Order: sequence, then structure tokens, then C-alpha cells
Amino acid sequence: MTSTETALKGEDISPEKDGGVLKEIIKEGHGDDCPGVNDRVTVHYVGTLLDGTKFDSSRDRDEKFQFNLGKSEVIKAWDIGVATMKRGEVCRLTCKPEYAYGEKGSGDKIGPNATLVFEVELFDFVGEDLSEAKDHSIVRRTLKKGEGWTKPNDDASVEVKLKGTHDGKVFDERTVSFIVGEGFIQNIPEAVELAVTKMTKNEHSRLALKGKGLNGLEKFNIPQTSSVEYDVTLLNFEKAKESWAMNDVEKLEQADVLKKRAAELFKDGHYRAAIKKYSTIANYLEAPNYTEEADKKKAADFKLTAQSNIALCHLKLNEHAECMRACEKALELDPKNEKCLFRLGQAQLAMSNFEDALKDFQEVIKLNPSNSAAKQSIQTCRDQMKAYQQKEKQLYANIFAKMAKSNEKNSNNDSKPVEEPSASEEVPTMTN
Repeated sequence: MTSTETALKGEDISPEKDGGVLKEIIKEGHGDDCPGVNDRVTVHYVGTLLDGTKFDSSRDRDEKFQFNLGKSEVIKAWDIGVATMKRGEVCRLTCKPEYAYGEKGSGDKIGPNATLVFEVELFDFVGEDLSEAKDHSIVRRTLKKGEGWTKPNDDASVEVKLKGTHDGKVFDERTVSFIVGEGFIQNIPEAVELAVTKMTKNEHSRLALKGKGLNGLEKFNIPQTSSVEYDVTLLNFEKAKESWAMNDVEKLEQADVLKKRAAELFKDGHYRAAIKKYSTIANYLEAPNYTEEADKKKAADFKLTAQSNIALCHLKLNEHAECMRACEKALELDPKNEKCLFRLGQAQLAMSNFEDALKDFQEVIKLNPSNSAAKQSIQTCRDQMKAYQQKEKQLYANIFAKMAKSNEKNSNNDSKPVEEPSASEEVPTMTN
């Protein structure tokens, strides 16, 4: 039997059954799971040509190789073949050119239209880490690949099927529709909402949640030290229109819709969701240049309202530095905006920047002498400044008192007579 005949042994695992990828199991793996799309896999491999010439080997480098499955980070044959393996399995993959490097080949060692043979050992695979901090608090595994490439965006309408499990018990099982960015209204955990934006239609994913990944599960009384699994299937969705797909007039119309929705969210105390809506308005209207005066005024009013209300939301959340930044953006648009000057003063006061706060409140009074809230805030500012100064004065008084007491003690020690050494004590002398 020739080496070519040996290499071409194996089961055809190519999707088209065209003999493009043949698999022969050398050593059986263990367990029932195989890696899925987006899983990060760890393997060893040895690559050879059909005549047995080795062109690459992770074993020779003594360095295991990792890649994200199904993301086209490796040749097509690997995405197909490794997806069929179990942990501990060793197999041989024979890969036709169209599933490897095709007509061009790769470098000096792999020529055009080369059929390649890889011996692959799968050590482990883990889900995709979706957490912002990359602390594995939100790990996703794709159990069933979805259709197409389109995914929900912010403000998309989605319909999902959910099943949440904790300690082997189902605590949340339902089919529910919601707007992306407003899932909390339907008690959708933040991690689930995030995962949905990474999915395609009819995709089925399993999420492993812990730590910060449990945010939004308060209603279900899940302890923060727990681990939770969520099975999520994206049944349907309708994307929100992207800003790049809108003309300038449509952006104004959408800004009005977002403003009204943000106001509702603010009224219900959903400040973070309101911030996202107002921020979207600001982003929509950042670039357009309107020719009509009426449109120019509308856009300017929307932008000012958005920044002013972003500042108010941050103030409600006690995020004073963020509030100040939003106020400053608003005051760039309207330096004499009474509301923004007042909110800036409130943020400065909360951060104990008394002099700056006082100036902001005084500016408000200049603009509107009858603003009673500003007058009251000026008095509050002066009272707090006085209390702070008194506290500082007392602090320094205590420090000086301790210093005086310490100096007095040292002075008393210095006044004691120096004792002469006894005859038995050797007095050191200097030597050359």
C-alpha cells in the first residue's frame, strides 16, 4: 500500500460530501461533547504532505496551538474536522486543496493545489468569553449555529426562548419579546441581552454565568456567589435602522422618537437606559449639516437636550464626574443654559468643589434672579464651605497640639544630665 493510499483513508466529513475532508480516528476521545462555533480549542498537530514530508508541527515546538472554532482563523478543513472531535481524541485529517490553501499554496513548503494531512490531538475547548473584563463571568457556547450573518443591534426588537438553571433547577423558562437595551423591563439578565446581540436567527447558545454575569437576576433571588446556566435561542428579530442608512431628515425624526422614549425611561427611574437613548441622539446628529434653518434649530435643540438630560441622569446616579462632562458638552452648545449651569453646580458641590460650585450657582442667578433653587444652593454651598473650613481648622489645631506636646517631651529629655560611663565600661576611642 502506498503512502498516498494510506493518507486518503477515512470518513468523508465534508458538508458537501465531496471528499474534501477525510477523517480517520487514531485514538478515541472521551465524553459526549464536541467543540462548537466560537469555542476556543487547544490542540497539538503535525502537518505533512501526501509523500510524508513534514511542513509544520506544534509538537516539535512543544507549544500547543489555540484558535477560535468556526471563525475562519484556520483552514476550512480544520474548522470542519476539529468540530467533530472529543477531548483526548487523536485523528488524521486529509484535506483537499479547496479545504486547505487552494491554488496559491502557502510559503515555500506548501505548493499550489496541495492535499495536506494533519494529525490532530484535541486537549480541551472552552466557550467564548463575552465579559468586558475577560474574567469568564459570561461564557457562551454555541450549541446550534444560526442562519446568515445578521445580528440584532441596539434598539432591535427580538424574540427569544429562555431557560435558566441554577443548582439543577429551572428558575426561568419562557418565550419573551423585548427591545435590545430595555431587556431589564422584562427581567432579562444583562448577560443574556449581551449574548443576543452576538447571535444570528435560530441560533441556540448556552451561557455560563457567575460574578458580574449575574447582574439582573435579582428578581430570581440567585446568590451572587452562584453559577447559573442559560439556554438562549434567538427565534426572530427586526434590526433597528442604522444611522448610516438614514438621511438627515430621518435622523431628526428618529431623534424625536428616541427623546420621547428616553423621557419615559427616565420617569420610571431607568436612568442608564435613558442615557443610552440620549447618547444615540447625540451620535445621530453629530455630523449632519442641515441647510434649512428650521432643521438646524431642531438638530441644535435635540443635541442640547440630549447632553443636558445625560447630565441629569448621571446626577441621579451620583456619577458626578460624568455629569460634569455632559454639562460641559451642553454648555459648548449654549454657554448660558440655565439648567446645565445649575446641574454643573450640583455636581461640583457633591464633589466638594465649593468655589467652582458657587460660581456656577451665581451664574444661574445672573441669568435668572428668581431661581430659588440656585439661591438655596448658594446658601448650602456657603454652609458646607464654612463647615469644611471649621473641620480643617480643628484638624490643624489638633496636629499643632500634638507637635507642641511632642516638642515639650523632647525638651524634657534633652535637659537630663548626661551620665558618665562607669569605670568598667570601655570608652571607645578613635584610631588611625
